[in-house]
Amino acid sequence: MDIAAFRQMVEKNPKGFLGRYGLGNKILQEGGNVEEAVEHLTVATQLDPTHVASHLALGRALIGLGRQAEAKPVIQAGIDAALSGRSNGGKDLVPEMQHLIRTLG
Repeated sequence: MDIAAFRQMVEKNPKGFLGRYGLGNKILQEGGNVEEAVEHLTVATQLDPTHVASHLALGRALIGLGRQAEAKPVIQAGIDAALSGRSNGGKDLVPEMQHLIRTLG
């Protein structure tokens, strides 16, 4: 899907976490406005706190903006969700998330 399709999803259902995650992640992939991506990914993590990939994408975006102090708890929440069994997957993302946390100090 392209950015326009994800924007349409968000417009139709602003409280749908998949549209928010998809739009935020696509913006990051295409080198778009990172602040906008953070906005959508923040909403995605609020709507579904157990969606691990949302936490990882948001953490990466925050790091990209130099907001490491904000990124660390977001990434840790994703790790916790994956390891607690509350999420529908995401355990494969844990090593990358743990590495990111280590690099943040």
